[in-house]
Amino acid sequence: MLDSGNSGEAIAKQVGVSPSAVCKACSRKCSALSKAIGGHYSKLSLANICHAQHLITSDKAENAVQVTKALSNIIDQPPSANTVHLHLQKSGIKAVVKTKCPIAHFNFAYTHKDWTIDNWKRVVWSDEIKINHLGSDGHKWAWKKTGEVVNNRLVQGTLNFGGGSLIM
Repeated sequence: MLDSGNSGEAIAKQVGVSPSAVCKACSRKCSALSKAIGGHYSKLSLANICHAQHLITSDKAENAVQVTKALSNIIDQPPSANTVHLHLQKSGIKAVVKTKCPIAHFNFAYTHKDWTIDNWKRVVWSDEIKINHLGSDGHKWAWKKTGEVVNNRLVQGTLNFGGGSLIM
């Protein structure tokens, strides 16, 4: 009956057994029989997946949410961030924690070293805030292709003794 194209449920109704019994008998007797692939069609085309990879590897997007926002301009029904994340993983890109590596310059200090008192008076100050010298206290994530060597995109800059923070 399976060779003639009947489904497992149709055979179970005709014979009067459960569908699981038909499935077990099929796995024992007809192991070479091809199985139905099934599943939902992909919401992202190959071109969209390649575009998502390009956005990640060229630093135009840092995470799946940003890629989803960029793809929403292209696709009529934008996918969820989880769908983009799964397609990036299937294509060989995975999310990794950025490694910490010391940096040599204080960019903020160099860009603001010539500020006058009048420039600093225009800064809006709040009641109390913790300001980290370099980024947040948590992990920073980056997408990495399998076999990709460490580059600037995968490294988070640090300073000796953590860079410090101010509570104002």
